[in-house]
Amino acid sequence: MGVDAGVTDMIAMPEQTSWAMAAFVYILGSSGNGGFRTYVGWTNDLERRLSQHNAGTGARSTRGRMWSLLYAERHGTRSDAMSREWHLKRDRKFRKTLSQPFVADT
Repeated sequence: MGVDAGVTDMIAMPEQTSWAMAAFVYILGSSGNGGFRTYVGWTNDLERRLSQHNAGTGARSTRGRMWSLLYAERHGTRSDAMSREWHLKRDRKFRKTLSQPFVADT
């Protein structure tokens, strides 16, 4: 499953950086037996990384579920993306806000 064309519309772009140098921080969401879950990570290639998560070759905690991209930000450096990832992992209120439309549908 690839990232559809509409995904680029939801990517927050805090810096003007070429796509070749960009690093992304992203939030995935998934509904399953354990309820709705979110996952926060960073990558240089959003489409490839989402495919890895859905194929079971991503992070161990994402295996066995189908994931959808809820949110993404583009950053100029890997270091900036990793720093933002650290903050997003601790911002449960923001992740809960992103998941509300999906939780209401189930």
